[in-house]
Amino acid sequence: MRMEAPVLVFNEVYHMDCRVGLEKVRDDAVQLIVTSPPYADSRKRSYGGVAPDQYVEWFLPIAAQLRRVLRPDGTFILNIKEKVVGGERHPYVLELILALRREGWLWTEEFIWHKKNSFPGKWPNRFRDSWERCLQFNRRREFYMDQDAVRVPMGDWARQRLRRLSTTDRLRDNSHVGSGFGKRVANWVGRTLAYPTNVLHLATETGNRGHSAAFPRALPNWFIRLFSRPGDRVLDPFMGVGTTALVAQELGREFLGFETDGEYCALAKAQLAQEAHALARRRA
Repeated sequence: MRMEAPVLVFNEVYHMDCRVGLEKVRDDAVQLIVTSPPYADSRKRSYGGVAPDQYVEWFLPIAAQLRRVLRPDGTFILNIKEKVVGGERHPYVLELILALRREGWLWTEEFIWHKKNSFPGKWPNRFRDSWERCLQFNRRREFYMDQDAVRVPMGDWARQRLRRLSTTDRLRDNSHVGSGFGKRVANWVGRTLAYPTNVLHLATETGNRGHSAAFPRALPNWFIRLFSRPGDRVLDPFMGVGTTALVAQELGREFLGFETDGEYCALAKAQLAQEAHALARRRA
């Protein structure tokens, strides 16, 4: 059913289950969704600790609402991770990807968040994970993306590699997909910035502000700059302590968040107000 008018306002976080809140958001209302839902068997107090075997069934109705509120050229970033059950990796994340594709989502890309400050560990048959998935889904193949917004310094490799170019470096094929780069190494001469890979080397959140699984600000910051413009609307349906909303506010985007835990929601509201005041003072 199409929504006739918005019920909830933006630049607000709601102490509300997203399964209820999303029904109050109008169609095509947001440009970007960045979220990290509770992983399987997690957050038993607020979401009942959804078992891996039931995870896809639980998440699909939420995904349908997310697809409805996302703009046609918008992007959905899902930070999620498998868990070990009975000595092996449970495939609920892979099952969710396949189920979302059947529901009409395009699984456009997969980014890997490398937790570069992850401390070591050892189990009888495995080692500690130091990475998580950030899955990119879209409604259609043509979506907004500002690759220049996330360029990185060329790095030390350029000094040596570009100093003396061979004939092959100057003549190898240009891109066949219209990127302007391709295999011709000479295309990089004189450039100070390069495009990143899909592996994000980011430290985990060390000052988690009362949340056991808060992701670092750098994570939503990267995706917000890449997939939205100033003034666009960013949604986090599993807001936690408000990291996505805080970054959206800082970058000049509108935000909307839902969180079932009252303490987390209150913490997010307080910090958003505090940082909004600080931003206003800096811009005055």
